[in-house]
This record gives sequence, C-alpha cells and structure tokens, in this order.
Amino acid sequence: MRDLKQKTIRSGLAKLFGQALNFILRIFFLIIMARLLDPKDFGLVTMVAVVTGLYAMFTTAGLSTATIQKASINDEQISTLFWINMLIGTLLACLCMITAPVLVTFYNEPRLFWITMIMAAGFIVNAAGVQHSALLQRQLRFVTLTVIETLSQLAGIAVGIGMAVADFGYWALVVSTIVQPAIGTVCVWAVTAWIPGSPRRNIGIRSMLRFGGTVTLNNLIVYVAYNIEKVLLGRFWGADVLGLYGRAYQLINIPTQNLNLAIGGVTFAALSRLQNDPVRLRSYFLKGYSLANSLTLPTTMFCASFADDIILVALGPKWADAATMFRLLSPTVLVFGIINPTAWLLVSTGLQERSLKIALVIAPLVIAAYAIGLPFGPNGVAFAYSTAMMLWLVPHILWCLHGTAISPRDILLATGKPLMSAVIATAIAIAAQFYFNQLHSPFLRLGLEGGIMFVVYFWMLLFIMGQKTFYLDLFRGLRNPV
Repeated sequence: MRDLKQKTIRSGLAKLFGQALNFILRIFFLIIMARLLDPKDFGLVTMVAVVTGLYAMFTTAGLSTATIQKASINDEQISTLFWINMLIGTLLACLCMITAPVLVTFYNEPRLFWITMIMAAGFIVNAAGVQHSALLQRQLRFVTLTVIETLSQLAGIAVGIGMAVADFGYWALVVSTIVQPAIGTVCVWAVTAWIPGSPRRNIGIRSMLRFGGTVTLNNLIVYVAYNIEKVLLGRFWGADVLGLYGRAYQLINIPTQNLNLAIGGVTFAALSRLQNDPVRLRSYFLKGYSLANSLTLPTTMFCASFADDIILVALGPKWADAATMFRLLSPTVLVFGIINPTAWLLVSTGLQERSLKIALVIAPLVIAAYAIGLPFGPNGVAFAYSTAMMLWLVPHILWCLHGTAISPRDILLATGKPLMSAVIATAIAIAAQFYFNQLHSPFLRLGLEGGIMFVVYFWMLLFIMGQKTFYLDLFRGLRNPV
C-alpha cells in the first residue's frame, strides 16, 4: 500500500495520455471515414453493432471486474475464469450468427447477413484476452495497457482506411472492428506471459461468478436503455437517419467516454485495494471524481456551444443535419460525466446490487422518453433523451451515495468549481464567437473558439477557484519512483 499513491498517479496519467491519443485517433478515423463513406454505410454497420454490442455485455460476464475487485486471487481461479470466458465467447459467436437472418428480416436489409456473420468472430477474439487484460489492470500496469491499446487501434485504423480507399464501402468499418481486438488480444498474451491452466471445480469462484453476474446484468440493462433508440430509429426512420444520429451520438460521447475509461479504470483498481480503508477510499474517489469532471464538463459544454463548426470540421458538409442532434444530445452526455463515476464507488465497495437496482429504474425512464420523441424523428428522440437524463441526475446521485463514505456535499464541492469555471468560459467563448463569424474557415473559427474557452476555463479553475494545489499534488506524486 505504501506506493499505491504514486502507482495510481502514474497509471492515471499514462491512461489519460493514452485516452487522449485514443481520442485523437478516433476523431481522425471518423473524419477520414466520414469523407470516404456515406451515412448509409455507417447506418448499416450501426444496425448490427447495436445488437452485437448487446451480446458483448456477456463477453466478460463481469469476470474481469471480479478479478480486479477481488482482494486476493490465485492462478487456479483465474484459469477457470479464462475458460468460462472462452465458453461464453463461443456461445455468443454462435448466437450472433443465428441472429443474422433475424436482422435481415427486421430491417428488410439483405446486406446485414454477412456483416453480422463476420462480426460474430469478434466475440471469440475478445474473450481470449479478458483475463490477461484484467491481470494487467489488477497490477496497475496501465502504461503497458496504453501501449497495447494504441498499437491495436492504429492497426484497425490502417486497415479501415485502406479498405475504404480501395472502395470496399461498409466492409472497411466491419473489418476494422475485428482487427483492433485481435491485435490487442495477441499483445496482452505476449506481455503477461501467462498461460491458463485447466479449469477446476471447488476453488472458491462462486462468489466471483455471482459478483460478475450482477455486474453483467447491470451493464446489459444500461446498454439496452442507452442504445434501443438506435434500433427504433433504424427500424422506423431508416439507415440514413440512423447513420446521422449514430455519428452525432458517437462524436459527442467520445470525449466523456475516453476520460471515464482513463480515470475510471485506474480509480476502480485503486479503490478495490482500499475497500476496507474508508478514509483513504473517500480521498481517492473524490480526487478521481474531481479530475474526471474538471475535464468532461468543459468539453461537453464546448461541444454544445459550437456544434455546427464541430460537425463541419469533423464530418464534412454532407453531415450538416447531424449538428442539431449533436447539440440536443449534449445534456445527456453532460449527465453521464457526472453520474458514471459513481459506479466506481459502488462496484469497488461491493455495492453492485444497488447499481443494478438503479439501472432497473433508469431503463424504463429513458425508454419511455424515446417512445415520446420517436414520432418527431431523431431530433425528438435526442431532446426527450436529454430531458429524461437531466430529471434523473439528482435522484441518481442521492441514491448512489446513501450509506457510503461520500456525501452529496462532497459531490457538490467536487463538481461546483469546474462547473462554474466551465459556464463562465463558455459564455466568454460564445461572446467572442460574434467576432469570428466573418471568418470563412471553420477550422480557424473552431480553433479560436476552443482556444479562448479552454484558456479562460483553466485560468478560472486553477487560480480563481483555487484548484492549483490539487493539480500540483498530482504531479508531485510523480517524483517518487514506483
């Protein structure tokens, strides 16, 4: 435990750097592919990806989380979990292939058959690397994981762009999604140098299976709640509309998703080691939560304020209709940035059943919102979705924190300063926008708007709001070797 702080800080910064690079690469890939392919190509892949994403909730069966969260674990247990993951991955691949004709009939789109069949292979590939990746996370080897994730992402991007240039259309997206996890799995096997043994019985994994099952069910419910609108839009409004909505959702969600993965992965691993030390657990959680919100809040507000230029720069003129959806979805992503980190606290401290109950309330709330907005098209769905999430924000926070070491006041203090700084910085950037509207280059406009906003934001946060000491403490943690 003595070097946990330094190891956590180093891992966190490595993960942040990796996710920043991941963000840049994802945006780059999206920009290039949006110009090489049509909205309908993205819509076709999204029709399948929504379903395969649902099945993917079962790939790990929550067993990677169980491996990380468990206070102590042995080789026999990990080996048995590996083979369970492989069995589940094989069953999911078979289920995916069975689903192919169903999707063809549901969407009345024959091209979905072979897209689904090819994407089925991804389940076996992913399952093979679940426990190896979990071992690296358990050991806080996030520098290694960051290198692996970047290499595999670059491979997927190279294959995707190459196939798109060669005029393979939507197949460029399909193959890219298979190549990336395949490279990642090969790398984690090589780095861990761990060979799973034979599966065993009666080795004390029942509690881990129960833990993993609860986490999986929770993830499944949340996934359905947050993605079923794409199924509905594809079914009733077609592939073109779904392509626009799907790219708008992906583009605005990338920053928050990347930051949550970067900070959350490290924080969860650290909190799991501190689950019996409430004082240090509270300190670590609030620092991770503050850092996450200080980055996600201004980013989301920037996206909402300058949606037109962002869509024009990122996707190109033929995607202009996505700008309104992009802006209407921004409150939803803002709420995600505030509530998603509470899952670190619940799962790391063994409160996964509470997280499941919360998911069971969120699901009908947002699905009802989709139903209300669906007759009005993608903009109606986006507006209803964001309205439901804004109404849910306070009840969610209060429910998550009840009976834990964290109080609502702690959360208010952690979010208040970055929120106020972001609001002021956004207002100044919007005011400055009037002087930049005459500029013909959207790249230049966006660069000036973003530059002003983030300079003002960090000046407000560090000096006016007094957060300079907090960040200096993070960097001082780098001085001592791990």
